Amino acid sequence: MIPGTVLLSGVVGSTAYGLDYEGSDIDRLGMFAAPTERWHGLTPPTINDLTWSSETKPDVVMHEALKVVSLCLVCNPTATELLWLPEAFYETRTPLGDELIGLRQSFVSAGKVRDSYLRYAQRQFAKLEARGDGSFSSDTRKRTSKHARHLWRLVQQGTDLNACGKLSVRLDGVQAAMCTEFGQRVASGDLDVARAYLASAQRHFDEDPSALPDRPDERVAQAWLLRVRREFYR
Repeated sequence: MIPGTVLLSGVVGSTAYGLDYEGSDIDRLGMFAAPTERWHGLTPPTINDLTWSSETKPDVVMHEALKVVSLCLVCNPTATELLWLPEAFYETRTPLGDELIGLRQSFVSAGKVRDSYLRYAQRQFAKLEARGDGSFSSDTRKRTSKHARHLWRLVQQGTDLNACGKLSVRLDGVQAAMCTEFGQRVASGDLDVARAYLASAQRHFDEDPSALPDRPDERVAQAWLLRVRREFYR
């Protein structure tokens, strides 16, 4: 049982990105508010209390409002996309959830987008590089293709966000086809194409101007979170 009131939730992952196929899992992500009294007394919530996940399929992950705001302030890709989903992919919306969506521009900043999106893409490349030259089992090739697609998507979304100031969660048809082809090439052992793509992203962040501010607006985040605590004080 989710330990609080759900404020916002939606379908994320490959379905939201436009990269799903028949048999793809449907992943859901959301945000809940714990009762305000839980933050008082001798035992306030621990970091483990700030996330709830389903124990059975389909996969559902819910973060407490404090954790969502904290992750969005550092431009964590997964938490950030919850505030930028296409309208059709939201399943639960409340006034406070909609308010946070309206404040999403306050959370993104040039340095944090670079650090977060580029770092996550580099992690995906490290997984690819650790697998060698592509001469592995079909299951491993599938995982390799998946990690390569994640790398491509993270670079695409991160550079777009940096350049335009908006996050496009869903890839268009051309982008989805490019992402799929990229995954297939890398799974076949072409790590050079992944290496070159990652290098181009680093040049973008190092050299191209950003449409984002230098810092997020923490005052906006603080004010919203205090409104949540007032709303759920009983």
